[in-house]
Amino acid sequence: MGVTRLKRKDRRNKTVARLEVQFLKLGRNIEIGSRSKEPKNSQIAKNNAILDQVSAASK
Repeated sequence: MGVTRLKRKDRRNKTVARLEVQFLKLGRNIEIGSRSKEPKNSQIAKNNAILDQVSAASK
């Protein structure tokens, strides 16, 4: 059986799915007090601070 070449749409879906899994893994492996502690000036910390401000302002 020969190897079939994926169509452009399927190749794109394959890479998008792989990158999505990689992104989710990177976002979830932050544990409190571990060696993988997130830096205080990381984008996640900045986003959380802004979300806290917005939610406090809307109350």
